[in-house]
This record gives sequence, structure tokens and C-alpha cells, in this order.
Amino acid sequence: MGETPDTPQGDAAAGGQQAQKVNMKVLTQYIRDLSFENGLARNGITGQVEPDISVQVKLDARKRGADNQYEVITKLTCTSKSKSGGETLFVLELEYAGIFQVEGVPEAQLHPYLLIECPRMTFPYVRRIVGDLTRDGGFPPLNLDQIDFLAIYRQEIQRRMEAQQAAGAPTNGATQA
Repeated sequence: MGETPDTPQGDAAAGGQQAQKVNMKVLTQYIRDLSFENGLARNGITGQVEPDISVQVKLDARKRGADNQYEVITKLTCTSKSKSGGETLFVLELEYAGIFQVEGVPEAQLHPYLLIECPRMTFPYVRRIVGDLTRDGGFPPLNLDQIDFLAIYRQEIQRRMEAQQAAGAPTNGATQA
């Protein structure tokens, strides 16, 4: 389904050693969970409606049984409300997963790689599903802007560090997927 080109990681040592190469393949991708609620049809809102749309993204990654295989999940919640009355127009919840074969990424860099690079590979499919579903649900297609997965990753690391500090636990910058 997709493969990234081999890219060198780090500089080759002066002794002529070969730089380690990153190899990532998308083995499969699929919808894990999907929900679309059309509040406009259910509640019968009348008149001109100006929507206010919010999009929330959460990421998760877990190792699979096979060597170097990981499941990476993008959890997306799109909520559209009327700006004037605050009535819910629609709520879309999508969990989209990809199974990736990742080789050549140092252990210390694997967590950010899985939660930044892998969602970038599946995002075009997530965007298409959201656009098609909102259109098929009776609304103009919601064309998502590009998502900055690096910024989401950094926000999550910051949130975890603050939670550790609030709990009085020592912080060493390590996180779990």
C-alpha cells in the first residue's frame, strides 16, 4: 500500500561503516470504529445555519506480535455546532488504524516515529473518509486541513510531563506509546 524510500539515519563513521537505513511499509490500513450522528436531521433545525466545526485528534501506537510490526491508530472527532444557537449539527468519530513494518529506527526514536510519520502516511485516507461521510450524511464535504502530527506529539509529551510533575513523580522525558 505504501513504502517510504530508504533514508540514512546519522552520519557514517570514518571507518567506512554503512549508515543504518529506515524501512517503513504500510502492511494494511482499516477503519477500526466509525460513528456519524446527524443532529440536523434528528432535531429539525430550521433557518440559515452557520456551522462552527471543531476537530480533535488523538494518536495511539502498540507493538504487534510479529517482529517490527506496529498498529498505529488515529482517533478523530469532528463536531459541528450552530454558531447562533449552539445546536449540534453532526458528530463524526473515526478510529483509523494502519499496520506498519518499521525497521532501522533506533529504539529511542521509535515512539516519535510511530506517532508522527505513520499517521502522516494514513492521513490522506482519513481525510477522504471524513469528506465522503459528511457529504453522504447530508452536509457539504468536510475537507480537513493538513494535521501537524509533530505538534500533536509535542503537546502530548508536554501534557504527560506536567501530569508527572503534578503527581510528584520524577520526570526523565520517557513516555510510553
